[in-house]
Amino acid sequence: MRLLLIRHGQTPYNVTGSLDTAFPGAGLTDLGRRQARAVPGALQADTVAGVYVSPLVRTHLTAEPLSRSLGMDYAIESGLEEISAGDYELRNDKEAILGYVLTVAGWIEGDLDRVMPGGSDGHEFLGRYQGALDRIAAAHGPDDLVTVFSHGAAIRVFTAIATGLGTDQARDLHISNTGASLLTGAPHTGWRLERWVSEPLGGAHLLDEAAHDITGESTEEAEAEAVDHH
Repeated sequence: MRLLLIRHGQTPYNVTGSLDTAFPGAGLTDLGRRQARAVPGALQADTVAGVYVSPLVRTHLTAEPLSRSLGMDYAIESGLEEISAGDYELRNDKEAILGYVLTVAGWIEGDLDRVMPGGSDGHEFLGRYQGALDRIAAAHGPDDLVTVFSHGAAIRVFTAIATGLGTDQARDLHISNTGASLLTGAPHTGWRLERWVSEPLGGAHLLDEAAHDITGESTEEAEAEAVDHH
């Protein structure tokens, strides 16, 4: 099957660089709503068999335009949430950003034992995220295309680990709001990265170059952001 993992639209915390990972999370900015409205047009040539979202409200708001255009309700799937910031929640200081970014980078590089202070280790994240995708895959046929609205760091880490990307390539992954990762395969055979879309699905005109978008940035970008922003 084909899994299209789509990052949610822009939130106010994506602008300020604060780590917003807890339930229910922030809503969308005006730009975020425009990004969401552009998704159906970007997928109009595809036959979508299902629309899934995480429990966090920003994914619901991003999925709504696509759901309406398809005449199909979205389904909430626990496990698709963002990587918890733990003790760094709602912070945007240098210590918090570097602590979060370097923990996520460690998981990408294979150190799943590394623990997010006040949060989980990589094994726990990978288990709950893979579990959610396994349940989604079980509900669909091998030729189905399914859209899954999720979160920047979660999509980057899962894609890197599940598809076996090399460390350098994985650290360079950047995903803007409504960017996407298209995976082909199945839980029992594994996943292959068919396409990585760094820019919004609706086009580059929906980018916000001035935003301090920590969870969507590559490791190097986020590290530089932590230094420059403070």
